Amino acid sequence: MDNPTIKEGFVGQRMITLPKSVKKKAANNPISSSFYVTDIGYYPRAENHFRERKNGANEYVFIYCTEGEGWLELNGHHRKIHTNQFFMMPKGETHRYGASKENPWSIYWMHFEGATAKNLFDRYKMNIGPNDIIPFENGRIGLFDQIYKIFQSDYIESSLEYANILALNFISSFIYGQIDRSTDAHAREDLVEAIIDFLTGNLDKSFASQDIAEEFNYSTSYLFSLFKKRTGYAIIHFFNLKKTQKACEYLKYTDMSVKEISFSMGFQDPLYFSRLFKKNMGMSPRAYKKSQRS
Repeated sequence: MDNPTIKEGFVGQRMITLPKSVKKKAANNPISSSFYVTDIGYYPRAENHFRERKNGANEYVFIYCTEGEGWLELNGHHRKIHTNQFFMMPKGETHRYGASKENPWSIYWMHFEGATAKNLFDRYKMNIGPNDIIPFENGRIGLFDQIYKIFQSDYIESSLEYANILALNFISSFIYGQIDRSTDAHAREDLVEAIIDFLTGNLDKSFASQDIAEEFNYSTSYLFSLFKKRTGYAIIHFFNLKKTQKACEYLKYTDMSVKEISFSMGFQDPLYFSRLFKKNMGMSPRAYKKSQRS
């Protein structure tokens, strides 16, 4: 890694430059040779941070800004870097970058090499626009911390293999972030649809929120938040609305009594069922049944 133009030394910084022998071991390893880290670090509130490489870097460079602002100049093109943005630089190309004077950035960074490094950089150029935002995620930063800890702890071959596999996953989560988030969004949509199908298929039963959470193996708070955001209703409220809709069918098309309908909808107390029905429909079950016959 080239010497910085201004000496770096930030309170709370972490930085590892791997020894030449370790990098050589990674480059010759059939598992890590396609992608391996040469340097890794974190600079918090990096006031006066500045680096210039007139001949470019010897490796590919990745930088993720988690707070504050900075700037990048690559081959004469200047751009500002805002919170939750990242950038990558190819090796061998002139560049400069640094922290904003007014609001210095905090950055996570890696230098990497390997047979697929160029292809990864090319994909980055295709997938990522200059204004793209990568939402901050504790899990992603936790992954970085795990990678850093492994490189800090030992240079056992299997440990290095694992750290480099994790590092590839870390950087890929940025480059392919849109696909990742789209997949997550579809998964959430599918989960809500599955809950709706489950509820509408069990209108004759009585469930608490905890029962539904256990059925889908998620926490009650997570399902409550996800379901309400998607449908506008709490899960049990939605469930009771579906029960009320089904009860309307029975009242309109059958001769079932209110008590029978109440039991068939999973309510053991017909009076409670009637109050709930009136709350949702604006009239009692008997009044609704009468209105459908007039």
